[in-house]
Amino acid sequence: MFTGIIKKVSRIENVFREKGSLFIEIEKPKDWKIWLGESISINGVCSTVKKMTKNNFTVEYMPETVKKTTVESYARGSGVNLEKSMRMSDLLDGHLVQGHIDTRGKVIDIKKVKKSVVMKFKVPAKFMKLIAPKGSVSIDGISLTIIDTGKNWFTVSLVSYTLENTNLGSIKKGNEANIETDVFAKYVYNILKHKYAKGQKTRR
Repeated sequence: MFTGIIKKVSRIENVFREKGSLFIEIEKPKDWKIWLGESISINGVCSTVKKMTKNNFTVEYMPETVKKTTVESYARGSGVNLEKSMRMSDLLDGHLVQGHIDTRGKVIDIKKVKKSVVMKFKVPAKFMKLIAPKGSVSIDGISLTIIDTGKNWFTVSLVSYTLENTNLGSIKKGNEANIETDVFAKYVYNILKHKYAKGQKTRR
């Protein structure tokens, strides 16, 4: 579990495939202690440390993760957002983020508003039932507040600190990012869906 508050932006050192899996080697932040098997959010994807050296750590992604996220587009030298899994004593500055990506979102508009930037993301329409104005969403692992929504899009506002301390500061129109909807929205929707389905069967 994570908070959506990015702690470091690090660099991809190597990308390679082996036996159907995708492996990403990432530069280890100098002040981080990392151990094998630890869960780290990498651009919002909950990733398990498989291998480690003094300066780098490696994670493995299965085909299903490659299919639903942007990990296949990672390239050597690219910057990625990192967050270590939260402890029970940590402050929840963002919102509860599982690291389970729902879909990819495409940047379709970027507007400068004073010192902040408003970004518009297009996502498959079926996910919009879990995205509400003033609700929470994770974009590449960053906890953000939704401004507005449409049939298959939503907007968020990024303050200067977020632009300077995450990789969204360099994202461009047409790029994709990992989208995770709010975990509470998923549970509420699932409960209501089953409750409604049960009610329909009872009336029949």
